[in-house]
Amino acid sequence: MIVFRILGNAVIMAGEAAAVVGLAAFAFYYPFIFAGVTAVLAFVLGLRLEVARLRYELPFYFGGFAKRAAFLTALVGSVEAIFKGLLAGVAALFTFAGTNPDRRFWVAVLFAVCVYVGAAVLRLLSLRAEALPMRWGYFRLAPPLGLLFSAGLALLAAIQLLPAANVTGIGWDIIFNTPQQPSIEQVSELFFQLKQAFDEFIVKALSVLVGEEWARVLGIVVSVNVLSGFVSAVYAAVIAQAVRRSEDALL
Repeated sequence: MIVFRILGNAVIMAGEAAAVVGLAAFAFYYPFIFAGVTAVLAFVLGLRLEVARLRYELPFYFGGFAKRAAFLTALVGSVEAIFKGLLAGVAALFTFAGTNPDRRFWVAVLFAVCVYVGAAVLRLLSLRAEALPMRWGYFRLAPPLGLLFSAGLALLAAIQLLPAANVTGIGWDIIFNTPQQPSIEQVSELFFQLKQAFDEFIVKALSVLVGEEWARVLGIVVSVNVLSGFVSAVYAAVIAQAVRRSEDALL
């Protein structure tokens, strides 16, 4: 029995790691399809979870009225699910699409780390506090994973694995290297460079008030890169849910 549990755990862990690596490879090689899948997945999951959340939440504010507002609950939940689905899809597109393969590779590696960490946290919460992975992942995990992703990008830029922001170079590319009708890859690459330049500008501005070290920390928090947490959280929730169901079935 102990041997069976050890083998079962090994199989589940290997499957989890394979899922994370496969997901990162999917995002790297097929960014457009990945963005579409992300948008649809976030919408489908959110459509059920948002409506369920509102059914429990509205009575806290409106008492008996919520029982008569089933249509309103479904409508509001659907709108929120659509918004989060679009946000996750756009964030995925502008995160993984681009023309610089080295930059996209390191972003995919960082994304895999975020998803794996998120799934591990959800599994731990499920075992220790009986948290529901799908609900916690969808509603609570996006901000911390977004901060982790933003911090990871800042670290990669600091050790020069990602190109440093160069306002002059960006301006040169816009004027001389960008065609009149740029492709989505070109727009995504330019958008990523603009994000890097904007983040660096925020750090420089804040360093006047709080010093450079604290400015770096605050720059991570206010970075647009935090929005990528919506993408990581969706897949972390799905993987954690699959892991827990596998554990319940096999162990």
